[in-house]
Amino acid sequence: MHMGSDRRHWMKALAAAAALAAAGLPALAQAQSKIKVAAVYTVPVEQQWVSRIHKALNEAKARGEIDYVFSESVSNADYERVLRQYAEQGSGLIVGESFAVEGAARKVARDYPKTAFLMGSSGKPQAPNFSVFDNYIQEPSYLTGMIAGGMTKTNHIGMVGGYAIPEVNRLMHAFMEGAREVNPRVRFTVSFIGSWFDPPKAKEAAFAMVDKGADILYAERFGVSDAARERGKLAIGNVINTQPQYPATVVASALWNMEPTIAAALAKVKAGQFRNEDYGQYSLMKYKGAELAPLGTFEGKVPADLMTKVRAREKAILDGKFAVKVVETEPKSTP
Repeated sequence: MHMGSDRRHWMKALAAAAALAAAGLPALAQAQSKIKVAAVYTVPVEQQWVSRIHKALNEAKARGEIDYVFSESVSNADYERVLRQYAEQGSGLIVGESFAVEGAARKVARDYPKTAFLMGSSGKPQAPNFSVFDNYIQEPSYLTGMIAGGMTKTNHIGMVGGYAIPEVNRLMHAFMEGAREVNPRVRFTVSFIGSWFDPPKAKEAAFAMVDKGADILYAERFGVSDAARERGKLAIGNVINTQPQYPATVVASALWNMEPTIAAALAKVKAGQFRNEDYGQYSLMKYKGAELAPLGTFEGKVPADLMTKVRAREKAILDGKFAVKVVETEPKSTP
């Protein structure tokens, strides 16, 4: 009786897997205990954005949920080859950022319909197996803007970004609106360095802003906080929390937590239900995908009345009573 029950169980499992395969959906072998995950990054894993994905995947690996391998600093010209290599090796899930290599990534996904692809992208999901995500952290960006607007003495904030693309623009606009809420007199100098990872160039751009009177710098890129530290100015972090590295410089940071996105994707892969979806919502504060990072050494140094306003706005966001506007046009310097 027991053996017959087991046999029926396996027959049902095989039938389910066959149904998934027939539907063109990615499916994992039922006996596989760990999901094989590969990531392909165009920048070093220490770069802010990619570091958050890498952290979440390493945590899943430490919990024993996945086998995780990755390639970093992959050139745009080589991206397709590396993706195909991981797909051929039987990866159940491939993660990466496809912003500059969108065509190549989508082409590979079409050629491997039974492999799950979860890619950072400003485009739409692609049937049957290409899902997208993004760092929708405009909510904590707004909160850090409030802090900056209330802390500036010169009413001049410098902002250094990588590229003027929607993913960067929306965070900058949210930051600027937050600053204006508490300080209508604040003005901004905005600059883009044309690179995702060029700390020296970002540092030089920040120095130029300090020379023009900016006393707080929005550090969308690495290198900006170094400039602030050297000139005795303050900085606002983005995506990661660099307060421990810059204890006298970084006042606050908009923190991106990739864990909810990865957890949702892994659950779908494990259940054989991964398909083309937009995972962007998992970066919102209500899913714990974003938050205002701990103030660290600046706890108690930010004026109490200002933090009262910030916490009230934070609660309104979490309660669904305040929505941060998503503006994706290129932000401009104040005339």
